[in-house]
Amino acid sequence: MRRLIRWLGSLTILMAFALVGCSESGDDSANQDANTQQESSSSSSESAAKSEPVTWRFALEEIEGSVQDAYAQEFKKEIEEATDGGVKVEIYPYGSLGTSSQLTELVQQGAVELAFASPGHLASVIPEVGIFTLHFVLSDNNDVNKAVLSSDKVHDLFSDRYNAQGLELLSIVPEGWMVWTGNKPLRTPADFEDFKMRTMTSPILTESYKAYGANPTPMPYSEVYSGLQLKQIDGQVNPIFAIEEMSFYEVQEAMTLAHHAQFIATVIAGKDWYEGLPEDQRTALNTARDNLVDYIYDKQSQFNQERLEKIKNNSDIEVIELTDEERQAFREASMGVRDTYIEAAGERGQQVLDTITSMVKEKEAEMEQGS
Repeated sequence: MRRLIRWLGSLTILMAFALVGCSESGDDSANQDANTQQESSSSSSESAAKSEPVTWRFALEEIEGSVQDAYAQEFKKEIEEATDGGVKVEIYPYGSLGTSSQLTELVQQGAVELAFASPGHLASVIPEVGIFTLHFVLSDNNDVNKAVLSSDKVHDLFSDRYNAQGLELLSIVPEGWMVWTGNKPLRTPADFEDFKMRTMTSPILTESYKAYGANPTPMPYSEVYSGLQLKQIDGQVNPIFAIEEMSFYEVQEAMTLAHHAQFIATVIAGKDWYEGLPEDQRTALNTARDNLVDYIYDKQSQFNQERLEKIKNNSDIEVIELTDEERQAFREASMGVRDTYIEAAGERGQQVLDTITSMVKEKEAEMEQGS
């Protein structure tokens, strides 16, 4: 057997030399046939590669049926249509891949291409985005907020800070007004005294509720319902759609609409991944992002209004909307927290705060004149 193997091996080598000899001696037809077969095989491989879709994974901080899910589904539709199926977008709702901070890490590691990242956790590594957790920064007019937050000027305030973390900032997405729920109405800062308010793990959010006299209590999102039910916390703050879909209203007595802040999320991608995209795919991504600005403002408004009606119809929770005078008391109490933001974000944070607040005032004045 060993002799047979050695003999076959020798025969193979001899045949290879013989083929080389034929080529060198001028038998071009055999060489051309081989080249033709190789080109045909290569062409078939390239064709197969082109027909194989690329997958982009998009991780959400919220469950199916949420504002983030609506955004991701519309994004998926636009991308897959724009690339004629060349790109497939897979959506991973909250809980599929990990916590909010873990999703950001997955994007940084290249394990996930796209994700939502909210300032509640992102401010720990990009302090400037903490501005979106401050109270009474944005306008009561969402048309003003849309014009400001979707502007290149605001995008440029943050883009290099995201890049320094290996991230690409794609969009700033408001998801609606934050609403307080509690075991009692929360009409004045005095109502917050010793009130255990669940917050995200953000120093600015913690200080915001301390300024009202509350006892801020960070707790994972998935544990909030049981925390309310077991009286571990007295209340929580979220957009209306989240309060409905997570059923927080079932274990609360009152819902207070103060219009103090909006829930802001950002859409991120891996910086290296984004920069390495083929031009046509990057163009499709940027176009979809721009197209979704109007879509998501309308969608979140629709979501929150529908969910508010659903809460009212399915419970006897008291819904309170603060007057301008009541809101002013909270506004005044919140101003000192801006110092906490500046301490964390430094001169760059001051620039961000000054730029956004001045842009809001300018746009409000412009719209008032236009009306």
